[in-house]
Amino acid sequence: MRLIYFTRVFLGYVLIALLSKQALASDLDSKPFAEHQVILQVSDADASKYSTALDIANNLIKHYGSPDLIDIEVIAFGKGVGMLLEKQNVNASRIESLMDNGVRFYVCLNTIDTLYRKTGILPVLFPGVEGVQTGVVFMLDEINTGYTHIHP
Repeated sequence: MRLIYFTRVFLGYVLIALLSKQALASDLDSKPFAEHQVILQVSDADASKYSTALDIANNLIKHYGSPDLIDIEVIAFGKGVGMLLEKQNVNASRIESLMDNGVRFYVCLNTIDTLYRKTGILPVLFPGVEGVQTGVVFMLDEINTGYTHIHP
């Protein structure tokens, strides 16, 4: 029975990853007037780093005067995935506001799978967060396409 549940969960994550990859392809043209592209790395279990990443995203939008002029992504992996879990998320309103301003949030599905295997509990992602199979690979791919990497 547990194997069936794990298989369903795994297939669900594969589906999320495939759909996210399709969404990423359509996102490439979503900010044609962006002057810069930034990817913020969140990989530490540190609330102050979560806050700093959100501050940076907000400050960039303010600096450029419009969310259309700056393309911002946040990738959480490893111990940083806590930032994007739904349960008791103290940053919920800030994340929602940034999403409303076009900031895209991604989480590493390998990390989510590891958490599930260790605890037996499937973490629930904050609504609107997209899954990518391997967070570091996603980040490297974005850097290779011109994103500037920032690790607060």
